[in-house]
Amino acid sequence: MKLAPIALFTYNRPWHTRQTVEALHRNELASESDLYIFSDAAKDGDGKEAVAEVRRYIHEINGFNSVTLIERESNLGLANSIISGVTEVLERYGRIIVIEDDLMTSTYFLRFMNDGLNAYKDDDRVINIHAYTLPLNEDVPETFFLRGGGCWGWATWKRGWDLFDPDGASLLEALKRKGLMKRFDLKGGYAYTKMLRAQVNGRIDSWAIRWHASAFLKDKLSLYPGRSLVSNIGLDNSGTHCGDAVYFQTHVDDTRVRVGGIDVCENQHMLSCYERYYKLVNKKVRTSRIKRGISKIIGFGSKTGN
Repeated sequence: MKLAPIALFTYNRPWHTRQTVEALHRNELASESDLYIFSDAAKDGDGKEAVAEVRRYIHEINGFNSVTLIERESNLGLANSIISGVTEVLERYGRIIVIEDDLMTSTYFLRFMNDGLNAYKDDDRVINIHAYTLPLNEDVPETFFLRGGGCWGWATWKRGWDLFDPDGASLLEALKRKGLMKRFDLKGGYAYTKMLRAQVNGRIDSWAIRWHASAFLKDKLSLYPGRSLVSNIGLDNSGTHCGDAVYFQTHVDDTRVRVGGIDVCENQHMLSCYERYYKLVNKKVRTSRIKRGISKIIGFGSKTGN
């Protein structure tokens, strides 16, 4: 089986980086895989020591077929770091597995990603292999397809990344023109359009929303496992983008997920499951924020009680 190189993107979180690498090292295909580590530079002087600590650690990493370090001399930022790094690796290898420095992976993560890349390498309908699945209380198949791209442990081919449009304004305009905003937002379940607009306006630095929108507009599919093979340990306010994250925490499944044997089309049952889950989360988040607001008004949760 042809193995894809792994691109790991790091910045200033040494503990998270170590956990991510140690979990990745436990993967059954780790010793046969080439690892590329992209280390972004600090934005300012206050962040230099944390970046330096990450770099000291990544210089010690072994146990992979090869380890290549790319240490940026200036700060690229989250989005530009990933966009440029993914492009560099794909130009050389034609396929890639991507993780950031806050993902705990199953020992079968690399197996699933490579199985997916090999199974659908010649199927232009599939643009992305995604290792994360929502913690659904539903009947879920072994694997399934949804429209769009993914970002928490993912893989693609050069033919897929060639469809990536970095122009968020152009993507937003296309969604409006084609009347796809409601569908893009999972019928009100998730505010993807709002996120894309925030990227366009410079309020967030997100490559992922543009990757998802690019794939969605081209009517391309992502393969998902029925059991999540990653867990995000960066939902602790240490990362760039965090929020009401408790609803997206998952148990990392440590069994192999079998790839293939399904229709290459969006799974309408799973689409409905995702829509329902996000709507339920929205309801819980709104209720929680109202309660926190009431608590502040009447003094609960305040250090002073005033």
